[in-house]
Amino acid sequence: MAIGAFWYSPLLFGKTWMKLSNMSPKQLEDAKKKGMTKAYIISFISLLVMTYVLSHFVDYTEATTALEGATAGFWLWLGFIATIMLGRVLWEGKPVKLYVLNIAHYLVVLLIAGAILAVWA
Repeated sequence: MAIGAFWYSPLLFGKTWMKLSNMSPKQLEDAKKKGMTKAYIISFISLLVMTYVLSHFVDYTEATTALEGATAGFWLWLGFIATIMLGRVLWEGKPVKLYVLNIAHYLVVLLIAGAILAVWA
């Protein structure tokens, strides 16, 4: 979640994400005022599940180095994240740039998580 907080912050790609998502600063503030605790909890659980599944792939591939773990993360990203999220462009009419921004975030997350899991386990 720390990577996502930085990735979508104004320091990195937050302003670009808001523009591509057609979200105004006021809409973001309104969402924060309504309370985002439930969304953060669900997101956290989702990331735990994703990392748990990644740990099984790291184990199945017998990855023991950071590079091998990152490679496992890359293949999961390519096979599942990059392909599934493409539907947002094809069927929901979302901008390609938003797709690239979002899948790049997950690529970084899976590469780092895979590397950590391979050397940690």
